[in-house]
Amino acid sequence: MKDYKFYGWKTADCKPADSAFEKIENPRHLYDILSEIWCVETCAPRLREKWSRENQTVGQCSITAFLVQDIFGGKVYGILRDGGNYHCYNVVPLPAGGECLFDLTSEQFGDEKLNYDNNPEQFREVHFAKEEKHLRYNYLKAELLKKLEEM
Repeated sequence: MKDYKFYGWKTADCKPADSAFEKIENPRHLYDILSEIWCVETCAPRLREKWSRENQTVGQCSITAFLVQDIFGGKVYGILRDGGNYHCYNVVPLPAGGECLFDLTSEQFGDEKLNYDNNPEQFREVHFAKEEKHLRYNYLKAELLKKLEEM
């Protein structure tokens, strides 16, 4: 199996909850697809000067986490960061019990260890109150759907 750098990649084995995304095998496969889509236009405007192909997950967390929620279900949680922003990640319940916790955009923090315990749930209504964020999410989702059609 290919090695990934995102948090929780080794146990990220949940399946899509929405049949519109049935071509996606698991979160690792989604990461591979999103790696072809993430771009400076999907990056948060305040972080665009830090975005690069080498650090492609920077500024992508909330739109990616809510897209993951559309695909796999579950909840989005946020780690409070300096400056008052939240870094978003996903927790998906598994059919056999337990849960699958993963963070497709964690590698933007390099070797920093993030705390995934007892963080507040995040809601798209709050995040998407920022129109630019909602537009970036819609763009990311539309590009993913195009890729899936090509598969």
